[in-house]
Amino acid sequence: MTRRAKLGFMVLIPLLAGAAAWTSVRPSHARTWVPEHARLPYAEIDGSIVRIRDVRNFRYDSTAAPIPAYETRTYDLDSLESVWFVLTPFARDWRGPAHAFLSFGFAGSQYVAVSVEARREAGESYSMLGGMLKRYELAYIIGDERDLIGNRVLVQDDDVYVYPVRATPAQARALFEDILGRANELHMQPEFYGTLRNNCTTAILDHVNRIASRPIRLGPRTLLPGYSDALALDLGLLDTELPIEEARRLFHVNARAIAHSDSPEFSRRIRARSVP
Repeated sequence: MTRRAKLGFMVLIPLLAGAAAWTSVRPSHARTWVPEHARLPYAEIDGSIVRIRDVRNFRYDSTAAPIPAYETRTYDLDSLESVWFVLTPFARDWRGPAHAFLSFGFAGSQYVAVSVEARREAGESYSMLGGMLKRYELAYIIGDERDLIGNRVLVQDDDVYVYPVRATPAQARALFEDILGRANELHMQPEFYGTLRNNCTTAILDHVNRIASRPIRLGPRTLLPGYSDALALDLGLLDTELPIEEARRLFHVNARAIAHSDSPEFSRRIRARSVP
């Protein structure tokens, strides 16, 4: 064997070993999760009636540990009226990194939010690098808005924007049903979260593209989701004619979420000024 061949062999062996180790890592539901990710939801649809098990409804304040609660809730698809795009940038000095999720409004001021997240184990924190290295499983969290929005406002102190989406009831229903189908898949078969391609924003994009007549492409404002509200506005997906900076001021809900954190009318109250 020549010297060059020996060097090539020495390089190839660790690469092959690393590839074998990478492919041998498998996602699992059998881990010790943080309480917020302890249960994955499952939906049963019978005609227009949806029964969802393990809807998350934790309670938070700024000082105490969250009070865990998972519930079974029922929704009537025939009364689904609206879709809302929720955006929470991670920093106030740069909008780039952010978390995004959707919420669905039913007649009678009933709302349910769906957040796609990196499922964390006990003692584990989120990192973008960890999301590239198969460190987290993927989780669809279905929950009460007082939980999913309240956590971001009261505990994480993030700015939260709740934008109305321009969608017909039929489009809202198709989107919700598509999301529930995906949540059921993950309930049965775990997958890894991916920072770049299997995350909160790309999941929303995938669901929207499955029902849209014109697909939305990946680009800088989806890879940096803090700017995804501006993209959605430019594409005519937000139900407002306001320029983006004015829309951000109007649909910023932190003050109202803090003021009404214990109110059973939380969802209606945080939208009190949210009109196009």
